[in-house]
Amino acid sequence: MNNVIDFIQVNRERYLEELKALLAIPSISALPQHAGDVRKCAEWCGDEMRRVGLQNVRLIETPGNPVVYGDWLNAPGAPTILFYGHYDVQPVDPLNLWESPPFEATIRDGEIYARGAADDKGQVFMHLKAIEAFLKHGGLPLNIKLILEGEEEVGSENLDDFIRSHKDELKADVVVISDSAMFARGVPSICYGLRGLVYFQIDLRGSSTDLHSGSFGGALINPAFALSQLVAGMKDRSGRIKIPGFYDDVRPLEEEERKAWASLPFNEKNYRRDFGIPKVFGETGFTTLERTWARPTLEVNGLLSGFTGEGAKTVLPAVSMAKISMRLVPDQDPNKIADLFQKYVEDNAPKTVEVKVTRMHGGKPWITSYDNTFVQAAGRAIEQGFGKPPVFCREGGSIPVVSTFQEELGVPAVLFGVGLPDENAHAPNERLDLGNFHSGIVASAILYKEIGSMGQP
Repeated sequence: MNNVIDFIQVNRERYLEELKALLAIPSISALPQHAGDVRKCAEWCGDEMRRVGLQNVRLIETPGNPVVYGDWLNAPGAPTILFYGHYDVQPVDPLNLWESPPFEATIRDGEIYARGAADDKGQVFMHLKAIEAFLKHGGLPLNIKLILEGEEEVGSENLDDFIRSHKDELKADVVVISDSAMFARGVPSICYGLRGLVYFQIDLRGSSTDLHSGSFGGALINPAFALSQLVAGMKDRSGRIKIPGFYDDVRPLEEEERKAWASLPFNEKNYRRDFGIPKVFGETGFTTLERTWARPTLEVNGLLSGFTGEGAKTVLPAVSMAKISMRLVPDQDPNKIADLFQKYVEDNAPKTVEVKVTRMHGGKPWITSYDNTFVQAAGRAIEQGFGKPPVFCREGGSIPVVSTFQEELGVPAVLFGVGLPDENAHAPNERLDLGNFHSGIVASAILYKEIGSMGQP
């Protein structure tokens, strides 16, 4: 193992140059004009898999973007890891807020700035480098299969079907995913729970065209007002969601878990300062960590209606639109919540507007026991790679495929992320701490050793 770690340490500068090449590809899956870049990135990942020594590498076509597959299955009797990551990235808007070009990776103050640095190219790349280090020194201590998808940032529409149709090929003992954040800077962590997601768009129409507010005001409903009232009615003043049945299946927090989270190094004053929050707000009776990790939410992600340019225009808008997301917790079912939400909108929208409710995408929540053997192996790897034991926590975000792996393949998952909460994963100036990146490569290599030493489950 020492020669593997030594190889990783000696090649630190080379890794950065190679990562910069990956980050330079604008693989924005949400924008059709970047479809060619998305495929170029898939091909780059396949070439890199071959270069580090993986076998059976190929691009597997889907109705959307291809899945990149590779494996190394030359450790008979050893466990098999299925590693999942994604090579697509978020759009970069607003571009003017970037301090350096989003696809020209720039290193400043020990961090690498580029779209995809933390989410998820940097975290995928650290596993490729750990694999390379082993394959340069005789082979891996386990078997490994890798799949990298190109639609994670647009809801992974084709991934579930891909997994179902490739069940035999994807058989493994554990899924490893590096697409999450540590609890805080200097506090490595293992995530054992994720929230699910349901996402909707609501469109209201009050007339066939925008109208003069003087000539028509008072004669028909204003869709902007109607939408504002509809959305405002979804929560009470304490932040509790008023959709009937919404909380029926929410798994209560265990007292032991609440005590463990209360002991974490979370400073609410610093939290507010770091993110410019005047005062925290949320469901009564829960702490900030409990609200963001283990309680469901309903949030407005976007509103649009009427005139929004400079100056004044006395217009009565014809339409209004809202994008609404709900984060779900164990044991809420996205389909049930979606039905409840749609019924609420249809029952409460005024009859004086046309209503269109569009479900966009979603995913199930996920949780595992943090004392299972694979999670504990990950904890040991993090401790050796980062020099301190990890904390165990949940995360408020969603990775829907984790539940799919659990249901379709019947295997547990380990979230092995090294990002930080303040690295602007979906915002301008996304970055990745280089110390965490390099320690993550070492920790990934140790994780393979730890799981490999378990023998065949």
